[in-house]
Amino acid sequence: MGLFDKCYDYNITEIVKEQGVYPYFRPIEESEGPVVLMEGRHVVMAGSNNYLGLTAHPRVKEAAIKAIEKYGTSCSGSRFLTGTIDLHNKLEEKIARFMGKEAVLLFSTGFQAGQGVIFPLISKGDYILSDKDNHASIVAGNLLAASIHAHVIRYKHNDMEDLERRLANIPEGANKLIVTDGVFSAHGTIVKLDELKNLAKKYKANVFLDDAHGFGVLGEKGQGTAHFFNAQDDIDLIVCTFSKTLASLGGFVAGPERVINYLKHKSPALIFSASPTPAAVAAADAALDILIEQPELAARVRKNADRVRVGLRDMGFNVVDGESAIVPVIIGDDNKTFAIWKMLYDEGVFVNAFISPATPPGMQMLRTSYMATHEDHHLDVILDKFHKVGKTLGLLNPEYSHT
Repeated sequence: MGLFDKCYDYNITEIVKEQGVYPYFRPIEESEGPVVLMEGRHVVMAGSNNYLGLTAHPRVKEAAIKAIEKYGTSCSGSRFLTGTIDLHNKLEEKIARFMGKEAVLLFSTGFQAGQGVIFPLISKGDYILSDKDNHASIVAGNLLAASIHAHVIRYKHNDMEDLERRLANIPEGANKLIVTDGVFSAHGTIVKLDELKNLAKKYKANVFLDDAHGFGVLGEKGQGTAHFFNAQDDIDLIVCTFSKTLASLGGFVAGPERVINYLKHKSPALIFSASPTPAAVAAADAALDILIEQPELAARVRKNADRVRVGLRDMGFNVVDGESAIVPVIIGDDNKTFAIWKMLYDEGVFVNAFISPATPPGMQMLRTSYMATHEDHHLDVILDKFHKVGKTLGLLNPEYSHT
């Protein structure tokens, strides 16, 4: 079999496109947040990670424009060499204060931050204990660590008994890093951080928390999962992305100053990548200012998600419980997921279709997510269209009365 034969034999997408239900790579032509223009018509967006709705905020856009006017479109180099500008240092200091950590290091993407922190910290013979549902960036970091003969152990999703059993079997004195998402991206469930931090103390393990979907959403001030559990001092490293709450592109790791300094000089993902652009950094900086000034935005995200979560569950849909901005609706079949996605899209609501192997068999879903800028009338449209589709397909609770 030739190297590219599998590419020419891959025809699943063509089949789905011919059926008219292909849900991916749909271009957005214009966006104001809760409503976007797609294929010439306005659609209510219920699938974006723009949790605070700041990508279209005038202050964020103005900050990006001014940064381009002052610095140009690129830093034209790695942070390590010619690619650092004062905006990078300013934002690192601001995030560190906001997160209550000694220091912060910016990366060009959230994915790079995830995989670029794990690998340089791990040595041959060290142990990584990683939740089976962790983000792909963590999986990439784990694979790199395994390539230098570190031990990667995947424990059952959010199962603290399984985690403890595996910790107990590791030789005493070995270095151990527990790696977990704060909010798991597919289902929106939250890590059992209160139990996890106690296990870390008991077995003398360090903790790495990827809080991409918790930052700006959880906690009284939107500081994320660690603060939600009042466990910020128990978590060694917190990694996050700009592409959700901070309305930009990039990522960061927050932690002890000496660890951050080491990563500055030892992380290939940082050293061999062009630095975050001036516009991206300025936009993230402005978005963080808005979050600091308006912490109620985090509560508004959760309130909006809760309203839809309760509404869909009352209708009879199989909705995963949670407290985050993510509200998944389990469908359980690839073709049915595509079909319902298309029906909702035709009705003017965009959601995300997750099918196998991205989800386990039987857990295929429509993942919906919400923003602080969703108004009640947007949420009404989303609920009304789910009701219409559910009624058409006979998915509703027969005792449900829609008003």
